[in-house]
Amino acid sequence: MNNFCKKKLNNLEEHLHFLEIENNNWLNISQEALEVILGVLEKIKRKAVHHQFKSQNEEIDFFKKTKPKFVSKLIYYNEIYKIETRKPYGGERVLRKYLQKQLNKLKRFFDDQLEFYKYYRTGSTYLDHKYFLRKKHDIKLNLSPRYFETDHRFSTSHDYIVAKILANDLIEVFLEDQLNSIDRDEIKTVKIPKSKLNWTGSKTSLIELVYALYASGYINNHNADIKLIAATFEKMFNIDLGDYYRNFLAIRIRKKGRTQFLEELQQELIKYMDAQDE
Repeated sequence: MNNFCKKKLNNLEEHLHFLEIENNNWLNISQEALEVILGVLEKIKRKAVHHQFKSQNEEIDFFKKTKPKFVSKLIYYNEIYKIETRKPYGGERVLRKYLQKQLNKLKRFFDDQLEFYKYYRTGSTYLDHKYFLRKKHDIKLNLSPRYFETDHRFSTSHDYIVAKILANDLIEVFLEDQLNSIDRDEIKTVKIPKSKLNWTGSKTSLIELVYALYASGYINNHNADIKLIAATFEKMFNIDLGDYYRNFLAIRIRKKGRTQFLEELQQELIKYMDAQDE
């Protein structure tokens, strides 16, 4: 079962990546993506409902880790389709307000699911037997009405919520990128002399540094936009950071060492100081 799902997921991700490369219209991308994902999910369901899991841990692993990876893509592209079809006509101000409203919706979901969100993000397992085993739901654990309408042969009380968390991470990146595109012309006007400095580390490391400075608020007394900081570093170090929102998402969901580069900087500075003291 595990190898079957891994193969299906790899093929699906390749297909979706190809769709996004070959098409710049998100309505077309999302429509075709939804059809592809639904087809794959149907195959996963047929396999899962007839599969005899060898242990409860294997079943938990499927509904906690494997199935949500597929369903999250379905949620993501469905939400992108809705966002695109409901975009208002008007200028940049109207569009910015609309996109910000969509971001606020993600925040409300986070607030509603705060306790489970913390449980999942911290890698906790002590309630997995209630959250991720079929027909083992606990009515006291804030169950969604949606759960009672699903096929319980292919659902647990919280596997959909995990998928929703994963999807929301991607939706947030999409919305931030949309907001970024509105400001792109403004960012291009940043006046920085041609630099002789070149960044020779990884893009991920520089993005980690950019976000650390943004989060600290030490630039412009908390009034510096992340897009402006990133653009400044790109010009300063002659580098294209690309889709830094998506890259930052990968940093955020690291299981260990979310601040690897900053920790490395600290160690290198301490070694330098020690060397100067000798």
